[in-house]
Amino acid sequence: MSPLSVPVIQTDLLILGAGGAGLCAALHAADAGKKIKILIVTKSIIGKGGCSRMVQGGYNAVLNPADSFEKHFIDTLKGGQFINNQALAWELVIKAPERIKEMETKYGCFFDRNPDGSIHQKPFAGQSFDRTVHKGDLTGIEIISRLSEQVFKREIDYLDEHRALELLWDKGETRIVGAVILDIARGEFLIAHSRTTLVCTGGGPTMYKLFAPSLDKSADGISLCYRAGAEILDMEMVQFHPTGLIVKGSNASGTLIEEGVRGAGAQLFNALGERFMERYAPDLKERATRDVVSRSSFMEITAGRGTPNEGVFIDASVIGPQLVEKNFPGMVERCRDYGFDLANDRVEVSPTAHFFMGGARIDIRCLTDLDGLYAAGEDTGGVHGANRLGGNGIADSTVFGGIAGDSMANDVIGREFSPFDERQVEEIIKQAETPLGCEGLDIYPLREKLRLNNWEKLGIIRDEKGLQEGLAMVQELKEKKDRVGIAGGTAYNIPWNDWLNLRNLLDVSEMIGRAALERKESRGAHYRSDFPEKNNRDYLKNFFIKRIEGEMKIYGRPIAFGRLRPEDVGFE
Repeated sequence: MSPLSVPVIQTDLLILGAGGAGLCAALHAADAGKKIKILIVTKSIIGKGGCSRMVQGGYNAVLNPADSFEKHFIDTLKGGQFINNQALAWELVIKAPERIKEMETKYGCFFDRNPDGSIHQKPFAGQSFDRTVHKGDLTGIEIISRLSEQVFKREIDYLDEHRALELLWDKGETRIVGAVILDIARGEFLIAHSRTTLVCTGGGPTMYKLFAPSLDKSADGISLCYRAGAEILDMEMVQFHPTGLIVKGSNASGTLIEEGVRGAGAQLFNALGERFMERYAPDLKERATRDVVSRSSFMEITAGRGTPNEGVFIDASVIGPQLVEKNFPGMVERCRDYGFDLANDRVEVSPTAHFFMGGARIDIRCLTDLDGLYAAGEDTGGVHGANRLGGNGIADSTVFGGIAGDSMANDVIGREFSPFDERQVEEIIKQAETPLGCEGLDIYPLREKLRLNNWEKLGIIRDEKGLQEGLAMVQELKEKKDRVGIAGGTAYNIPWNDWLNLRNLLDVSEMIGRAALERKESRGAHYRSDFPEKNNRDYLKNFFIKRIEGEMKIYGRPIAFGRLRPEDVGFE
């Protein structure tokens, strides 16, 4: 016990998150041939929660001799509108095939096959080659189930239903040395004291009216990194997936009909029966990138051509009902659960908040600008630029998770534990307990107000007036958040955990709005109706956010082109 009477767990590697990034990091570190103590902390149940497990479509990797790293790299940069970190994007491309082979031969994953026994790869939007590896339309379940089994076979400690509240500095504020953790079930605090720390909680833009990630997601990792003082980039780039199910009155609204359905030939129609993508992207139509299709659907809805439930229709029956049943059994079953027939009828869908392209800035080793702090997966920015291609997400998580595990295993050699600051621990616990046992505002109307505000003001289509209004509402909700009262004790107190989630979502909402105001152009997932054109002259840059003396500071830096410049591939 520390003098604070808070239990302390010491570990060499602290991994916050148990998705593709966290599990690969743990496995790589455990298999590094060194005696390393590893602790995974996850809000959910290891192997059963999070975003990686929800991946339906697949995993982009260059496996076919007719494909190439250069093609995948160019596709990724074009999708990201050339504000990607090219070193990270190249690392994604060249390491993805290695990780696929590792997952099959070492960890036990098995992906769909062609008749000749080679791995089957299907088409995805924004790809110049069919390179998406998959296990039916339930790829994430296959990957996370097998990786979890491998974690259980090794001497890797883990804590289910625990959440990180804040990262910890050492006493000299020179290095991150762990985190304060809340045991959700018992309502008790503990200190995870570490030599190195990895943040890979998965993003989760659940601060919008419709969203695809699991309900436990609340941008925890990005918020943790920001409040610790790490540099964050590209937060204006929030991806909306084009086809989220509309299930009236259900939390299931926003969950995905995966990209491969459109890749296989499904079509989108407005309420007038028009195949509207012919108007917005006449060449690619439904196989345009996610930003284009989502924005097109949103424009149809706001123009009054949407369905009564503010959506559009996806028609997969044009592929052929038998092919839909065979190739997308998970999607067919999910739709059937809610009374829809994906194989034979049109199904109502809407754009849905899906993924942060932005996050903590990392180098090629997954190290942030704070000593001792690593990040991987959706908690990081730079890999995807202005728009992530479908199939690059789970590749990002597993590729960079593995890299982080290797890097951290090397980092801990010969490194002593640096004492943490007990005064910081006291302050973190005090702030976390603020609403408990108090009379005050109800948290849930505040959360709903944030979701609607962000959907209307900080969402798919933006302008200066709306962004200013949206940011003003975020500030108002931040003030009201401090006046919330939560009844009951600390053990399994769901409203209290929702309040902790809201705290993170408000920080990230402000980052999104502030960055969106700075980028006075339209690029990828960021669309300004008052600046509808892309402006390569002034905005081939990233916007960075950093907490300095308690204030959110934002600044831009020009892109450092590495392997390719936009003009090399005719990108204008």
